[in-house]
Amino acid sequence: MKKIILLSFIALNAIVANAQWQQTSCPWTGEVMCFAISGSNIFAGTSIGVYLSSNDGNSWTQINTGLTSTAVRALAISGSDIFSGTNSGGVFLSSNNGNNWSAVNSGLISTNVRSLTIGGSNIFAGTGSNGVFLSSNNGSSWTATNNGLPSSPIQALIINGSNIFAGTNNLGAYLSSNNGSSWFAVNTSLASTDIFAFAISGSNIFAGTYDGVFLSSNNGSSWTPKNTGLTTTDVRALTISGSNIFAGTSTGGMFWSSNNGSSWVAKNTGLTNTYITALAICGSYIYAGTNDGEIWQCLISDIITGTEETINNNVNNIAVFPNPATNNITIENSKYAVIEILNIQGELMKTIAINYSHTIIDVSSFSIGMYFVKVKTEKGVTIRKFIKE
Repeated sequence: MKKIILLSFIALNAIVANAQWQQTSCPWTGEVMCFAISGSNIFAGTSIGVYLSSNDGNSWTQINTGLTSTAVRALAISGSDIFSGTNSGGVFLSSNNGNNWSAVNSGLISTNVRSLTIGGSNIFAGTGSNGVFLSSNNGSSWTATNNGLPSSPIQALIINGSNIFAGTNNLGAYLSSNNGSSWFAVNTSLASTDIFAFAISGSNIFAGTYDGVFLSSNNGSSWTPKNTGLTTTDVRALTISGSNIFAGTSTGGMFWSSNNGSSWVAKNTGLTNTYITALAICGSYIYAGTNDGEIWQCLISDIITGTEETINNNVNNIAVFPNPATNNITIENSKYAVIEILNIQGELMKTIAINYSHTIIDVSSFSIGMYFVKVKTEKGVTIRKFIKE
């Protein structure tokens, strides 16, 4: 058992020391415009069609059969159905993992579809010039739902309960609470009117705009800028994992916040293209698409644990055992320490401040999987990992 634990520690040290973005084997040059995740399947919408990876980006397959327009600006998934919004062909539907596509455009006046979102049986499509359309029958027919919406491209759509938010090009954010039957502007304190992306965490709504990230905790009634640490404010993509928010920018790469956007840290080690056009999370990885068709991946845990703190994994008097663990783990360290346990997504599970060298922690309620132990002492931060079985 000791040999196994030692190998685990060595492996973790290597991971932390080399924590960085890695380019996946994406075989194209067109811009990556969007992602959609279904289980272990990653779908990438690009300017030359849809690509699928089922093995963490190790290989990608182009799945364009039936797509008459291959500039795919939006993707949305409902059960086994995948919808793609295209630049000139409207909406396409695939019910077999993208092996073939069929146009579903009856009633869709505009075939320039910029955004898609799904809530229950309702599919909303944001278009380039004709507002928002609603389908309640899997795309078989569409109805315009634009009362109160301006004549502006709908660049982002997101659903939060009974509320639908639409982000426009230069005219701000709009809200509908009645399935799109009526809309009204929700722009108070929203300094930027050019909205590229939304993300939701509980009651918090984040908007990625040309002028940075804005947060609303009251359904858009007011917004607060959240840009401390952002070296560029042109935010093109947002995604959320637990308490962690990730923002992709046009010139500064990707930024991470763990405090609702109050502060941001750039996370670009290894990333050679810092124009991020799309972000997504699948399993333990975050994926970033760029304007020149690259897709990069990085372990979320690497981003979370590789903070501005001084990481010192060469401290040899800190041990975590047993590994794997079932009910309890024991942490041996030198006197005073603050111990944090995080899951593979970087979410904080427990925090314990101790002033003794032998600590037993109950992990019986943890789900099966890998966890990280951060031991903060006067010598810096040491990271260990253990498996809960």
